[in-house]
Amino acid sequence: MAVLDQLKEVLNQYVNNPGAGAVPAQVNQHFDQVAQAAPSSALAEGLAAAFRSNSTPDFSQMLGSLFAQSNGDQKAGILNQILSSAGPRVLSQFAGGGGAFAALLAGGASRLTPQQAQSVSPEIVQQLAAHAQKSDPSLIDKASAFYAEHPALIKTLGGAALTIAMARMAEKKS
Repeated sequence: MAVLDQLKEVLNQYVNNPGAGAVPAQVNQHFDQVAQAAPSSALAEGLAAAFRSNSTPDFSQMLGSLFAQSNGDQKAGILNQILSSAGPRVLSQFAGGGGAFAALLAGGASRLTPQQAQSVSPEIVQQLAAHAQKSDPSLIDKASAFYAEHPALIKTLGGAALTIAMARMAEKKS
């Protein structure tokens, strides 16, 4: 993690701040610096820590928020990741629920296009993610790896999530 060593000064500000304390005023700028230099695997670990933290909303709620801010390609990418983790039992619950998403599932879709993903609401994604996580606990890590490729979206989660992510990256650097 030599790259993270170069950002030692920035990351040291987060070593003893696991997110429960005050959010540093420059967390957005610091996150930008780290996101530009750090490998996506380090960002993914940090985001996973934020997803699992008791100081942030539930994973499914945060994922719904990220989905709402995503473009069509990103929406399709994360939805397809969730669908592959959900399993048939979870999907059958949603296929019978009516609405655009249910119609897509009832049609036998196993992969959604960006156009199809645009018709899915963040609330459906939130519900699906909550159920899928129960079937596949590694969904948090998969979603983290996916969104690590889109650091601008991670910033939309707010200062507490960024602080937790930075604290995790600082911890791994030491």
